[in-house]
Amino acid sequence: MSQTHHIGQRISYDGAACTVRFIGGVAGTTGTWLGVEWDDASRGKHDGSHKGVRYFTCISKSPTAASFVRPTRPADAPQSFLSALHERYVADAPGQTQGKSKTEIVISGKVAQEMGFDKIWRRQSRLREMKIVVLDGLRVAWARDDGDVDGETGEPKTIKETAPKIVELDLSRNLFERLAPVVEICRDLKDLQKLAINGNRFQDVLTDEALQGAESVFGGVTELQLGETLLSWQELCLIASKCPSLSSLLVGSNQLATLPPTGGLSLPSTLTSINLEYNDFTSLSDIAYLTSLNALRHLQLKGNNISAITASADSSSPVVVFPPSVQYVDLSYNKIDGWDFVDKLPAAFPGMTGLRITHNPIYYSSMDADSNAQSSDESFMFTVARIAQLRTLNFTHISAMDRTNAEMFYLSRIAKQLATVPEAAEDSIKALHPRYNALCEAYGEPDVIRREEINPNFLEARLVTTEFHYEDAPEGSKKTRTVRIPKSFDIYAVKGIVGKMYGLKPLKLRLIWETGEWDPVAGYDEKGGDDDDDDESDNEEELVEADGDSQTAADGAADDQAGRWVKREVELTDGPKQLGYCVDGLRARIRVEASRSN
Repeated sequence: MSQTHHIGQRISYDGAACTVRFIGGVAGTTGTWLGVEWDDASRGKHDGSHKGVRYFTCISKSPTAASFVRPTRPADAPQSFLSALHERYVADAPGQTQGKSKTEIVISGKVAQEMGFDKIWRRQSRLREMKIVVLDGLRVAWARDDGDVDGETGEPKTIKETAPKIVELDLSRNLFERLAPVVEICRDLKDLQKLAINGNRFQDVLTDEALQGAESVFGGVTELQLGETLLSWQELCLIASKCPSLSSLLVGSNQLATLPPTGGLSLPSTLTSINLEYNDFTSLSDIAYLTSLNALRHLQLKGNNISAITASADSSSPVVVFPPSVQYVDLSYNKIDGWDFVDKLPAAFPGMTGLRITHNPIYYSSMDADSNAQSSDESFMFTVARIAQLRTLNFTHISAMDRTNAEMFYLSRIAKQLATVPEAAEDSIKALHPRYNALCEAYGEPDVIRREEINPNFLEARLVTTEFHYEDAPEGSKKTRTVRIPKSFDIYAVKGIVGKMYGLKPLKLRLIWETGEWDPVAGYDEKGGDDDDDDESDNEEELVEADGDSQTAADGAADDQAGRWVKREVELTDGPKQLGYCVDGLRARIRVEASRSN
């Protein structure tokens, strides 16, 4: 067995970090192998098993997180925090490369002058004044080592003397095996407020003595990033509990499927924002642990597998209820496929005023099971109408006009659904829309027009009862006339009928079918209602907090704007297309317009 490697060792090969999970022989081969689990799970070839034999188990659930490598393979040299600090901010500075030619900067084939670069490097080399330090992926394994000495005095360097004013520190994706070096690094950083240790692979966290009394080290930390560490929820809570002033916790991409009891551990009561994106939750009840955080304001659940409020199919299961302090919830990129989920959100989040819910199946399916998929504009309006408390949706502010338009549009769609069932079955449809009664009180009950079912074998099933209306009809003649026309008649024939009725030239008139439905106005996306910005502009805190100050002004301005929805009309253009394919159902209202030349 190799004497230079050990289980749990962190190694970097060509800039790719991994953890040693196995040391020994592999059947069918000679010599010793290292079984490693790559931090980048797509880099490997298997999950720790080879030809049906399991040699080790990875923490990652990926089937390609593991590889076998030879112990003799050259590895990148690990280094101390101080060495990495020098490498990133001092070693490559122009002032430190005397005698070497400057590297030319080439842009589009032209050599650019390095105007101001010396000034920037001088500023970065003044480590004592630096407040933001990023050492992501620099193979840091220790706080300091014997090689960290002052070049002038020969005395050992200390972090306190080298960079004492660091406020934000990023130590993500390095070679730490335990938390002790991180605690040691932060011990002398009295101004530290933000700490990022994403992508590391810490071992034995629950028994790590370095965390005892660590509250004094992390006392000023308000933001802690522990994403991609693959730690358990209990381990994450233990580390977070050592930050008594913590307000923001980021623990995304940790394969969390539920947040179980933590055995007496609790998150700091000061926590106002928690990021749980890209984990494996399937329902809101999986994160019920967070309902005890009475100061929580922002909850990010993007990229999970959430499709239900409760994990249990039993309707009698208690509904998870988060504190009223939760104002913003991000549920984008999940598996929400039913509007009943949206209807239940106000009960789960009674204080929610901001929501992001795009990129879910619900945004690409219709409210009506028998109709075509709806547009994202319609989904936006349905969501606004179903959740009365919303003030922002998908980063878009909801004005008073937006809400009125959305609620009236939603009410018209409910009426359309009611028309598909007998009057005795209306309650079954209304039960699907909890806000129906409230909307009726605000806007009045919608007209429900039911069409009688006709046997398709009867002649009536092949006729369209068409109501024509010609506003400029001669005085004394009827403006509105009703005619039954076969579905098979083309538009030329229909225009011929209308021309005879009103004494018009058939090819000089226009026929406009008034559908009775409502559509969003064209150009509605200009304000970003569809949230097609993907996921790079998640500045929800700024939006939510600014929203309260601008609510009155925005609502007032909205009163001067045109509505965002109009009645849909379709012109029946000349051609051989049959009337039955141009209108829906067996009844239609068509407006007749004639040119002035007639």
